[in-house]
Amino acid sequence: MSEKKPKKVFMRGAIPPDKIAKSIANHQSKTNIGAHSIFLGQIRADKVDGKVVQGIEYSAYEEMAETVFHEIRESAFEQFDMTCCHIYHSLGTVKTGELCLFVFTSSAHRKVAIEACNFLVEEIKARVPVFGKELFEDETHQWKVNQ
Repeated sequence: MSEKKPKKVFMRGAIPPDKIAKSIANHQSKTNIGAHSIFLGQIRADKVDGKVVQGIEYSAYEEMAETVFHEIRESAFEQFDMTCCHIYHSLGTVKTGELCLFVFTSSAHRKVAIEACNFLVEEIKARVPVFGKELFEDETHQWKVNQ
């Protein structure tokens, strides 16, 4: 594994759609890229015990989690011929309908970009110590934390 410095992954609150659009636009000048694959994790309004989820409050041991994100990212670069890889995950409150995870891979060919993106998402879900607490209508006092 390389000795690259870990990239900052965490963002406070939801991942804004304009961040995703800007990430895509920033890659237009990289003409060796032929494909991108994007995964967007969005908060669902699941029904649990008769109550509807209004959002999720994410927390993490940030330093430990950043280290695991870095290990996963570097492992993906070793396994796949990617050109670029970007990962962002929310911390704090994210409401239903908002985005909490953004994984963006780029490569010369689509199969590599898609497979790398899938690998990253599955590894993140399995290994990164990020915790989500579902918030319900009767817990709306917690919404003020990140707004």
